[in-house]
Amino acid sequence: MGAMTDASPTTRTTPIDQPTAVVTGASSGIGAATARALAAEGFHVLCAARRADRVQALADEIGGTPVTCDITDADSVAGLAAIVGESLDVLVNNAGGAFGSTPVAEADTEQWRAMYDVNVIGTMQVVRALLPALLAADAGIICNVGSTAGRVAYEGGAGYTAAKHGTKVLTETLRLELWDKPVRVTEIAPGMVHTEEFSLVRFGGDQAKADAVYDGVPDPLLASDVADAITWVVTRPAHVSVDEMVIRPRAQAAQHKVFRGQY
Repeated sequence: MGAMTDASPTTRTTPIDQPTAVVTGASSGIGAATARALAAEGFHVLCAARRADRVQALADEIGGTPVTCDITDADSVAGLAAIVGESLDVLVNNAGGAFGSTPVAEADTEQWRAMYDVNVIGTMQVVRALLPALLAADAGIICNVGSTAGRVAYEGGAGYTAAKHGTKVLTETLRLELWDKPVRVTEIAPGMVHTEEFSLVRFGGDQAKADAVYDGVPDPLLASDVADAITWVVTRPAHVSVDEMVIRPRAQAAQHKVFRGQY
C-alpha cells in the first residue's frame, strides 16, 4: 500500500516541556487504548495508523497529532519521521496482525507474507526511521507489542507465531545493539485479549469464528489492560529497563490451556 500522508499535518506543535510518544496501529484496540493512556499521563501522542478518519477522531479526543501511516511502506514511515521531528521520548510499535489459521500444509503464502511484513518488517522500518529522534531525547524507550504467540507454537498458528517470534528476536537483538546508547528496548507480550477487530480480521470477517475464540472464557484481557502495562513500562525511571512482560488473563494458563466456564 502506498504512502498515505495527505490527511496528516506536516509538523506537530508540542510544548517544549511535554514528553512525546508515537503509537502505531492507533486506530483501534490496544493502540487506541495506549494512546489514551499515555495522553492521560501527560504525553503528546502522535496517533499513527492507516485509517485517517479514526486517527483524526482519536487525536481530537486526546489532544494529539493524527498521522496517516502504513508501516509496511517506507515512504509512509518517512512521512511519520518528518512529522515527529528531532526528538521523541516513547515509541510504541503496536501495529501488527494475524491473518488466517490454516495448517502449514494448506498455508496461504500471501497471508504469511503479510504477517511478516507488518509484524517484523514494518516494526523494523519504524525503529530505523525514528531511532535518531529517540536517541536525541537522551532517555528514549522503544516498546514493541509482541504476543505470547511469540513464545510457543500451536496448531493453525504457524504463520502468526513465526511472525511474532520475529518480533521477539528483533527486540532482543535491538537491545544488544543499543546497549551503549541512551535508549531502552522492551517488549509487551499479551495473551488472550478481547478487542473488537483482532480475531475478526484474522478470520476474514467471520463473526462466528471470531466469537468462538473467546466463547466461555471468563474475563479475557481488555485493550485497556495491555495499555496500562505499556504505560507503566514506559514511565519507569530512565535507569530502569523492563526487558519484557508477559501478560495473560487469569483464565489462560498457557496458549493451549484456557479455562472456559465460571469460577
